[in-house]
Amino acid sequence: MEQVPSTGKLVNITVANGYDLKGFKGDTPVTFVRAEFNHAVLGDSSKVTVSSEGSAKYNFTSSFELSPEGGITLDGLAHKPLFLTVTEVLPKEKKQKEEKTLTLGQAVLDLLPLLEGPQQNYMVGLQVPSVGEKDYPIIFKNGNLKLGGERETIPRPKKWPIANILAPGANNIPDAFIVGGPYEEEEGELNHPEDREFRNQAECMKKRIVWDLESRCYLDPSAVASFQKRIADCRLWPVELTRVPLVVVPKGKAGRLEKADDENQLSFHGVAYVNMVPLLYPGVKRIRGAFHVYPYLDSTVFEKTKCLFSLFRDTGHHFIHNNKVGGINSPLSKPVSKNLKEEKPVRDKDVDGRIRPGDLQAPSIKSQSSDTPLEGETPLRHNPEGQQYLEAGTYIVLEIQLDKALVPKRMPEELARRVKEMIPPRPPLARRMGGAQKAVSDYHTQIKSISRAILDEYHRMFGKQVTKVGSDLDSETLEEQKCQLNYELNCSGKYFAFKEQLKHAVVKIVREKYLKTTAFESQEELQTFISELYVFLVDQMHVALNQTMPDDLQGTASTIHTSTEQLQLFAFEAEVNENFEMAAVYYEERLVREPQNLDHWLDYGAFCLLTEDNIKAQECFRKALSLNESHIHSLLLCGVLAVLMEHYEQAEIFFEDATCLEPTNVIAWTLLGLFYEIQNNDIRMEMAFHEAFKQLQAQQGKQKSTGTIENFEVDEGVKMESSIGPWGTTNDSSTTAIKMEGTTGPGAALSSLYEFLEESSKLQPESQEPMLISQSLEPSPVHKSSNVLLKEITAKKETLKCQDSAACLHSASYSGSQTPGTIFMETIRFLMKVNAVQFVHRVLAHELLCPQGGPSCEYYLVLAQTHLLKKDFAKTEEYLQQASQMDYLNPNVWGVKGHLYFLSGNHAEAKACYERTISFVVDASEMHFIFLRLGHIYLEEREYEKAKQIYIQACKRSPSCLTWLGLGIACYRLEELTEAEDALSEANALNNYNAEVWAYLALVCLKAGRQLEAEQAYKYTIKLKLKDEALLAEIHTVQEMVGFGNPSF
Repeated sequence: MEQVPSTGKLVNITVANGYDLKGFKGDTPVTFVRAEFNHAVLGDSSKVTVSSEGSAKYNFTSSFELSPEGGITLDGLAHKPLFLTVTEVLPKEKKQKEEKTLTLGQAVLDLLPLLEGPQQNYMVGLQVPSVGEKDYPIIFKNGNLKLGGERETIPRPKKWPIANILAPGANNIPDAFIVGGPYEEEEGELNHPEDREFRNQAECMKKRIVWDLESRCYLDPSAVASFQKRIADCRLWPVELTRVPLVVVPKGKAGRLEKADDENQLSFHGVAYVNMVPLLYPGVKRIRGAFHVYPYLDSTVFEKTKCLFSLFRDTGHHFIHNNKVGGINSPLSKPVSKNLKEEKPVRDKDVDGRIRPGDLQAPSIKSQSSDTPLEGETPLRHNPEGQQYLEAGTYIVLEIQLDKALVPKRMPEELARRVKEMIPPRPPLARRMGGAQKAVSDYHTQIKSISRAILDEYHRMFGKQVTKVGSDLDSETLEEQKCQLNYELNCSGKYFAFKEQLKHAVVKIVREKYLKTTAFESQEELQTFISELYVFLVDQMHVALNQTMPDDLQGTASTIHTSTEQLQLFAFEAEVNENFEMAAVYYEERLVREPQNLDHWLDYGAFCLLTEDNIKAQECFRKALSLNESHIHSLLLCGVLAVLMEHYEQAEIFFEDATCLEPTNVIAWTLLGLFYEIQNNDIRMEMAFHEAFKQLQAQQGKQKSTGTIENFEVDEGVKMESSIGPWGTTNDSSTTAIKMEGTTGPGAALSSLYEFLEESSKLQPESQEPMLISQSLEPSPVHKSSNVLLKEITAKKETLKCQDSAACLHSASYSGSQTPGTIFMETIRFLMKVNAVQFVHRVLAHELLCPQGGPSCEYYLVLAQTHLLKKDFAKTEEYLQQASQMDYLNPNVWGVKGHLYFLSGNHAEAKACYERTISFVVDASEMHFIFLRLGHIYLEEREYEKAKQIYIQACKRSPSCLTWLGLGIACYRLEELTEAEDALSEANALNNYNAEVWAYLALVCLKAGRQLEAEQAYKYTIKLKLKDEALLAEIHTVQEMVGFGNPSF
């Protein structure tokens, strides 16, 4: 269109040539063309004779004027076509005055493109390292314009980037398809849940450009090295996009498009910055994603990619002048390397794209040529056309795939082999069915059988009533019955039969236990052995009889066994109270009982980390790993210790093996990322953190869709958390809350202690009976003394519903209701549970900078706890203040505040914090120690009734020596001596090495007037070196008042 001096514009229509013309009266007719528009004739061409080939050159131009004020308007141009009519002029006949004409045909021309502008071709280009110092350019041209409302089919074939493929379907690459995938699994920029709706609309409802091309190239070893170096140095790879106008050329070149002859052909120049770093992750061969298109600005491109030149404008100007359908074939002949393992075939896949909220899908690798700019080139600083990409939200979807990963990944088999080399497996020894233990066990079995037979004979002769406890029989009657029973057994032959029954078991003991298989050398030696054997057999007979005696004949208290879970609680108590020597005893006792339980080794290792005994901690973690080479937490802790001891190669093996065995483990990926940070390997660090974040998102999505229960219930509403044992489920005995119920014997009744607990406890709605267990550290008079004091307790224990103390140590706690948080907070929780405080501050720094994290209540709470361990009370108080400002109703904050004030000696403030903590509906995570310390403060302030109620709750939730001791002290101060004695007896049964327990038992016995027991309790108080001088003085005062209790008087 030409500009007219008036307000309108002049539209010129030129008809240059006509083709395939045939006349009615011959093969070379005379024709002309008439142009018509808007019901008006614009003009006729001159009359031209058609050549024998059927062509004619008209060179006819007509025009009309566009005028907004009237006549032909832009609206008319948009919806009215132009008619070009070809007419044949017939030869004149004789006496014919006017020429006759016949219409040969008519062309209808749509003038709408005059409003839209020229046809455009979008090109995408990038460069790949190639042979020598040159780069190999990859260009994708002539994407297809897709209208809105049409969704691309999946899968669909990929096409060759080659022009002039004429056979139908031959432009599709065999067995190569675009399959797509979930947006969330892509490595690009628009892969968040909030981008889903935008991408759905852009890729279906709106116009877009689609290439569906795949281009391939070979990288020789030098190109591979260059490729890796560029990715590591630049990280982002520029993928350029531009628009080039095209015009249709004559039929002789049908199907070909060519650039219009214009000086400024490079328009709408944009660039996408593709993050290529994932290709440097171990084992990664493919990246796919959507990337925003930005205006191409020289300074920005150089800043982000270190690329000095534009592929299209600077180094690729010939691409613009040779803009034809299809891609560019490889201009270089790539030699094949002898080392085939080093060759990396790269496939750049252009999937689909769009313009305006659009989706351009192409390839991506890097664009960089030389280091010197071209002379005379003016840097591009302003790009208003490219700015439209940003405004429209244009993006390009592309995929890059390698035949072999740039960085190989260790195979699982190799990792397992390396772990075995460092930690050889130690399978448990097979249990022998024979041997000394089996011989003694068979002897016990025979004793039990014979004792039952003798008892049956006694019942037959004298009846069952006389065997009841408390039967009024004198010694003479019993002796007479004994003689009658012996006479009957001898006369009936049963005595001889019993001896024969026992003989085989005794022979096995002689052979297996005493290893006597040959004759004795002297009679003296024989007599000595027989004496020794007799003592052993009698002792074992008593052991067997004590095990088989009926419940209603046992008399005194039975032995109470301490479970490994209770030992864990006792160890944790000693650990918090900084009695590390006693804590070590409890942990080692667990290991002695169950040496094949890896949880016990992990708990002991975590304790060693707290005491900074890293060598012993390493031994414990490696022992646990030897028991189960696939246990994730054991691998992670071995890795943590390897880092702390600067064995970095071993640490990498442990962490990698953990992520290989459990790829969905968030903590494993996060710890691997932290390790790579220590190694200054930023690329692998990003890889590990990215994978951890992806796994956490997947877990959170699954929790939202299915729902989760943080605290699970076992039996009668008893809730359990894994706050003491964070190792995961390895066996049922160590991680499951077990409800045990004893057999109920005749005449069994609740003792006064349990009636007292049941009636007095008003603070806990659930009726949860505590598990009473005792530990037998040595068969000494100490334990016998405690058993004497437990006569009333023993009978009712058979009806007691026992509960694992570790299971109820932390009931429904506040931490269970919190959101999972970030990958770093998940890792912090794990590290805090295992006392790996050295790692925590590094992870806290990441949590502070994490976009999903930042300062939070839990963040400041963890900081406070780490400083409290160091006894840095000022810093602890500062961080707790920050935490309470962010979540004033968090019971954990108030609980740690209470611990801060308690340890710093401010018991008044500690009391207020503890009382606020227990007033919350949801418990804090360490209620056991909150109860213990609050009860201690109440005792100090002589609020004995409050102390009593607090210790009752503690005894019902997680009974231990300290909880029973506190309850016993409170009851003693309230002059409730019976309840005090029962509670102190329970404390003594759980730990008979506590001097304070013996001291209060001595006071109770003194006031109850029991001299022998008072003296014995006082003796062990002195023997165990009671440190409380005031309590010792009180004992002396009471002894002087009652006149007994101190044998040294």
